[in-house]
Amino acid sequence: MHNMANLTPTGPAAKSRRITPNKLLSYGLVCIMILMAQSPAFAGKREQAKRIHDLLVGAAPSNTLLDSMATAVGDAADPPIANLINAANLALADAESKKVFANVTLKNFASPWTNEAQSVFEPLNDYSATVAGMIINDDDFREVLFGNYIYTGGNSAGTPYSPNNNAHYIALENQNIDLSTSLEKTTQTIAAPAGIMTTRAAARAYFIDGTNRAMLRFTFLNHLCYDMEQLKDNTRPMDRIRQDVSRSPGGDSRLFMNNCGACHAGMDPLAQAYARYQWEYTDQEDNGVLAYTADSIQPKYHINSNNFKGGYVTEDDNWTNYWRRGSNVWLGWGQNTPHHADYALIALDTTNDSPEVNVSHGTGAKSLGVELAHSDAFARCQVKKVFKTVCMRNPQNNTQSGEDDTNAFNNMVANFKGAYGYRLKNVFVEAAAYCSGPSTL
Repeated sequence: MHNMANLTPTGPAAKSRRITPNKLLSYGLVCIMILMAQSPAFAGKREQAKRIHDLLVGAAPSNTLLDSMATAVGDAADPPIANLINAANLALADAESKKVFANVTLKNFASPWTNEAQSVFEPLNDYSATVAGMIINDDDFREVLFGNYIYTGGNSAGTPYSPNNNAHYIALENQNIDLSTSLEKTTQTIAAPAGIMTTRAAARAYFIDGTNRAMLRFTFLNHLCYDMEQLKDNTRPMDRIRQDVSRSPGGDSRLFMNNCGACHAGMDPLAQAYARYQWEYTDQEDNGVLAYTADSIQPKYHINSNNFKGGYVTEDDNWTNYWRRGSNVWLGWGQNTPHHADYALIALDTTNDSPEVNVSHGTGAKSLGVELAHSDAFARCQVKKVFKTVCMRNPQNNTQSGEDDTNAFNNMVANFKGAYGYRLKNVFVEAAAYCSGPSTL
């Protein structure tokens, strides 16, 4: 028999290769999910209950929990969805299952959002921990883009939280601290907080060097499920495109009009919201901090000004959403209704004599987060990501093959926005119930 101690790497590279308990759970979860995806439909309420648990947690339930879940499923050959949802809720009420759900499922769910490579194999950090905390504690998930808080592990790991490093979260993961019970909501320390966009992990990934357009791109990609290339619209005003964008790349102005300008016309006036943020570091990129300059614009917004001197010069962090008109209206932008107090940060131009009919304005990253989080695209994106995490596939709409999830997916989106009050844990539960399959062959 192999000695497990011999499998622990040593030497200079040990730090990067060390297998932590949560990494072992992550690898196991992936293997279990692959096997489940290849297995046929299960027979019987006990098997269906176990499948629900596997989809949510990826680890075997106790016999006592499995018995309770099977009872909730009931004896019907095709149990009502409400029965399956009740069974899924029992799984997340169990202390051990809830721990694995938080430490593994939710950590893996959020980790790809925290880095440009979109890798799941990232250490726990303030971004992924905050997402996990919000889901576990049933926060309004729209606040992920504008809430003034993050989640930490308090004193549970022995290493205190600091905005200057990630040691606190690494300690939580290495010690396998139960995130479902230890995470605590605390106020962000940055001067102008804007949800996860101003977490240390997001700043390290997307405010570092460059032009801060990366923060906008990955916020759209991670939270609206669309990349900039998919949102190109050359009918939008191009008056806010910065000086660093050549109007004749390679000597061909058509490239600018049909490609560069079509993207930057909407992107640049939105990315202006980040004009006061910068990831500051000296020699080591990981040893930096997020800086906010209340009285000045970051120099990166004025780089390469000779590319086109007639371009826009950024003087503040006021943003404009030109994509409320044109081809991107289908993103389903929100309206100034009283259902959420933070939406008062947004100004809408809807008068007939306005030169910018149906565009919106705001100041700073928080108000931009409010704008994005109240779109239909945001809601659909969260449900799509949950569906893929739980069901191990994207929602299908192939009616000919019989694999059509359209009605179920739309129902999840409607519930997320309505009955669930933007609480994402309920979507995990509904997705597990839906994708658990029929109880009989």
